[in-house]
Amino acid sequence: MEIDFVQLAIPADCNVVVGQSHFIKTVEDIAEIMAGSVPGAKYGLAFSEASGPCLVRTEGNEASLVKAAADCALSVGAGHSFYLILAPGAYPINVLDRIKGCPEVCRIFCATANPVQIVRVKTSQGGGIMGVVDGSSPAGVEGEKDKADRKAMLRRFGYKF
Repeated sequence: MEIDFVQLAIPADCNVVVGQSHFIKTVEDIAEIMAGSVPGAKYGLAFSEASGPCLVRTEGNEASLVKAAADCALSVGAGHSFYLILAPGAYPINVLDRIKGCPEVCRIFCATANPVQIVRVKTSQGGGIMGVVDGSSPAGVEGEKDKADRKAMLRRFGYKF
């Protein structure tokens, strides 16, 4: 057994959702979730098939994001993992509940715009995701100005009144 870290190459200003599912149907179901939840949002999706031909299956409406998602899947090399890359302006919060509700989805490892490292295990059978490193470690506890900045940002994004 070998444990290592894989840095995901996510295009600038994009978000990524990394998860695990159990069936090839996942790729079409998540594409349908995207079309029904955030019509017109640009995205790329890759799913690593874990049996049969063991191909990376893809969907999406932006070729560069589909390629970036496929590159993530190939670099991690973990069966039944998926990588959904959302273009700037599309946010995981708008699709995450529906993705979690998808019958094939077993878990979500992260949904973020931060740099992501995959904690991967490799065995003689293949690779698997043990977890993720999402962004950086805390630098301290927020003060009053930090609180005000956080609240202003959420209102600027339209998530709070």
